[in-house]
Amino acid sequence: MFELKHHTGQDWVDAVMADFNRFLQDHAAAEKKASGMAMAMLSHYPDKAKLVRAMTDLAIEELIHFKQVLKLLIARDVTLGQDKKDPYITQIRALFRNGTSFFLMDRLLVAAVIEARGYEKFWLVSQALPEGKDKDLYVAIAKSEEKHKNLFVELAYEYFDKTEVDQRLEEILIAEAEICAGLPIRAVLH
Repeated sequence: MFELKHHTGQDWVDAVMADFNRFLQDHAAAEKKASGMAMAMLSHYPDKAKLVRAMTDLAIEELIHFKQVLKLLIARDVTLGQDKKDPYITQIRALFRNGTSFFLMDRLLVAAVIEARGYEKFWLVSQALPEGKDKDLYVAIAKSEEKHKNLFVELAYEYFDKTEVDQRLEEILIAEAEICAGLPIRAVLH
């Protein structure tokens, strides 16, 4: 549906592979937060039936991903870890505009871009992992993130003018590329 304007480099993949336990801790936290975000969205917009159904399914799916990553952590005898502020999420959420309709559109489109970034990074991780269950899990999670990316754009099209959505999505993609370019390379999702 759309392409990111900044592409994650091999240096990030190398950092993740060098400290995979830290990456797993951060990934688990991200899945837990994604499930909570979906629940918050359906709570804030109970009058939007299509959004409510989609966010209900999304919340469950993200929680399943959390459980899968938690199993990897337990198998490695690694604790879940503390939730930490994510500079990427903080910066990209700052793009939200005020105003009820603008806010919902931005929320949907920022979520789409975050899911697209997740798809890209999980796919890179899947390609760096050796054959086996961990690799298979990350291939599946990457494919799921790609579906979520498209879901959020489709929801934006459902509730807003397509031309306005496309224009705002382009603005968010440009800003997200600048955010990514300024982030340090660390063994975390964002």
